[in-house]
Amino acid sequence: MDKAIKELTLLLIYLTSWQEDTGLTKVQRSWKGYPFEVLDELNEERYIDGSKYAKSVYLTEEGLSKAKEFMKKYIEKEG
Repeated sequence: MDKAIKELTLLLIYLTSWQEDTGLTKVQRSWKGYPFEVLDELNEERYIDGSKYAKSVYLTEEGLSKAKEFMKKYIEKEG
């Protein structure tokens, strides 16, 4: 899998996410509108989680942190 595709997919998941109250905590959730092979790898790397049967996933703490790094890398470039 191309590294940039995984990074940009995680970034898109983050940018299109919303905060959802699960009762005990709040999570950043996003729809699964991306290739399943990319989602599977992001899940294996523990950046996202959720049921394979659900239409959405949520970002883990590590996934949120990585997505913010990728935002700096791809969007907030200096000069």
